[in-house]
Amino acid sequence: MQTLQNSYRGLSLLMDLNWDRVLYVATICFALAAGAFVGSL
Repeated sequence: MQTLQNSYRGLSLLMDLNWDRVLYVATICFALAAGAFVGSL
């Protein structure tokens, strides 16, 4: 259980440090999906 809590804390720290990169990648994926949808109309 302690290992699970430590790994969760590490993942939380990683997300705190890199949340802007995750948001950047999510925005690009959303833009590509929106472009594919508009292109298929």
